[in-house]
Amino acid sequence: MIVCPQSVEHPRGSRCQRLPGQVVKMSGSDPERPQFLFVKVLASRGRLEAVTQQMGYHPQYLDSFLKMQHYLLHMDGPLPFDCRHYIAIMAAARHRCRYLVNLHVLQFLRAGGDPQWLRGLDFIPPKLRNLNEINKILAHRPWLITKDHIEKLLKISEWSWSLAELVHAVVLLAHCHALTSFVFGCGCEQDEGPGGRAPLKPLSPGNQCFCEATAGNGCSQELLRINRKRSLDSCMELDSLRERMQRIHVETEGREETRLLQQDREEGLSPPADADGEVTGATNLACYTQDPDFGYQDFARRDEAQTQVFRVQDYSWEDHGFSLVNRLYSDIGHLLDEKFRMVDGLQSSAMAKRQGCEPSVFKRGIWNYIHCMFGIRYDDYDYAEVNQLLERMLKVYIKTVTCYPEKTNSEMFDRFWKQFKHSEKVHVNLLILEARMQAELLYALQAITQYMIS
Repeated sequence: MIVCPQSVEHPRGSRCQRLPGQVVKMSGSDPERPQFLFVKVLASRGRLEAVTQQMGYHPQYLDSFLKMQHYLLHMDGPLPFDCRHYIAIMAAARHRCRYLVNLHVLQFLRAGGDPQWLRGLDFIPPKLRNLNEINKILAHRPWLITKDHIEKLLKISEWSWSLAELVHAVVLLAHCHALTSFVFGCGCEQDEGPGGRAPLKPLSPGNQCFCEATAGNGCSQELLRINRKRSLDSCMELDSLRERMQRIHVETEGREETRLLQQDREEGLSPPADADGEVTGATNLACYTQDPDFGYQDFARRDEAQTQVFRVQDYSWEDHGFSLVNRLYSDIGHLLDEKFRMVDGLQSSAMAKRQGCEPSVFKRGIWNYIHCMFGIRYDDYDYAEVNQLLERMLKVYIKTVTCYPEKTNSEMFDRFWKQFKHSEKVHVNLLILEARMQAELLYALQAITQYMIS
């Protein structure tokens, strides 16, 4: 049994100091980046987390992200607090994201976690170690998850999981997997590039306040106030998707989807490797992973009898996933749904105009392309549109950041970013984050549902 430590309280002042209220603007600042003296001074002190700075270009989304993450990691829930951070470590290590691993190692120790667990998976309770298989599959090939995986974790034994605990763990895993895509995609784990093209240099996690989101939090509230004045993209809810692609028959749509995936393989949309064929600095994270060679493989359309293709009309977030996750882990469904809706409501008219389409059409093209790579299919979408909306280098970037974010490199970064403003770069990465997270949740929650009704 995983024992929750006695000291698990999260007092407001224990993790970060409140930020000063006075804001001093920099003169001659770059109009495409909110360069404020306030931000730079706090960043130099390690009080403002790099991911939060990037999301700050879209402050309403940032607010919903921080609320959800704070609830997931620090509010009442089925899992002990130290175990939540260790699960986050396991998830981030699958993509060798040292930035998030270091952050959660620190939070794990602050929550009273056993330092021996940091020696690797061989030193943690069997109950946690049993989560490794579903972590591996969710991170790389979520379509392989079945009710059998769920049953193994829930079977009656000394180390069994409850349904509520498992749902909490699944949301944590999906959240951290998707967040690694954002971390690598926005360059939060890279050094600042020449000419200032790369985003902010990663900060030491020693004093970061990454998880505070309550109403009185100085960090998130002050950052939101600043960015509401200067953000280049207005953040608002869309009344509806104004432009819908023409509905086509399922058979035709299926052929287009298959052709799209086949074209990706033929065009070599695969990640670059380092000179030695491995990701730099992965060795120290190896203790948190098993079967490190297990990674993403292109989803191949198979015989319908094998039920490999995930049809959204049969199991969707709105009609199925939301109610299940909210019933087993109170209120998390509302927070997740708010975040999905918020990213859908972000406006990017300039970005879409460059592609010659409406914003809703462009965003749906990115979203459905990401889901297509995970075998999730929308019967009301013409997948032939993806190649018209997304140029090749944009597809290369999206696929790399989504499927193997640890292999995002500066060359790809430079080639992709030329036509986008910085706020637009962040927007694309937010779409990747949320589309990937929803894809993982759909597969995991469907498997849980199948277990419950079997």
